[in-house]
Amino acid sequence: MVQMWGVLMDEEKNIQPDIIDEDLYEEFEDEELYELVQQARQEALLKASQDIQKKPKRPFSKWMFWLIAITMVINIIAILPYTFSIPAIDFLITSTRLSIQEDIKTYKEAVVVIETGESKGTGFSISPDGYILTNYHVVDNGAPITVAFPNEGLIQGTIEAAFPDVDLALLKVQSEQELPYLTLAESFSFEGNEHISFIGNPLAFNRIANEGTIIGYTDLKDWDQPVLMIEAPVYRGNSGSPIINDEGEVIGVIFATLDHDIHGEVGLFIPIEYFFQRNNK
Repeated sequence: MVQMWGVLMDEEKNIQPDIIDEDLYEEFEDEELYELVQQARQEALLKASQDIQKKPKRPFSKWMFWLIAITMVINIIAILPYTFSIPAIDFLITSTRLSIQEDIKTYKEAVVVIETGESKGTGFSISPDGYILTNYHVVDNGAPITVAFPNEGLIQGTIEAAFPDVDLALLKVQSEQELPYLTLAESFSFEGNEHISFIGNPLAFNRIANEGTIIGYTDLKDWDQPVLMIEAPVYRGNSGSPIINDEGEVIGVIFATLDHDIHGEVGLFIPIEYFFQRNNK
């Protein structure tokens, strides 16, 4: 229930406070994105076909055939971002730009896909011996947990510790080799509009890198401690994504989005210090 994680409409007082987007907790239906891609593909193929028909016919060899085929594929890829201005395309372009950076490449190795039954979320390794941090709501359905590393493959996971009051869970996987991991910030402070990066599995995609800025703290109903808002493209499947500062340290974990009355649609993350506070008890 969304009410567990945020503020809902107060019907008795007829007041509309900030509302957490429950879509973050649902699986993505990719039919719409599939239709858009198919439509773009058909338009690109039609355009390529028309261009070919305009040229005088002449015999050509097999290498010319493959050259045309490759050009058509490139046209499909090139036309898609400009034909459809949709968020999914925007963050794919951003991810492609960020993913050529060496630090982002390294971070990606430690970010995992977490599947429980038919649900999918994000997590990240925090030690070489198999400890994974994610959101509690990602793994609380009682289904077997599968953790997918980019290079190590699929590994079964178990819940080592759960902290539902701050929507965090610590998982454990067994591996015969040391696993890539991210470093957690021991202390955390920020300035307004501070730049951050995050990596997750939004919508139908895996290990998408993105970036944004920290807005500040906000209070949520049923939460004893404030959480932080970011101006960034956060979508379903980003739950459990690590928030990484420019020093390469994890300062928080994404868990929801919020329709804020001042800042509009924002992402929410749990400060990493909340994990230390509960895990050290």
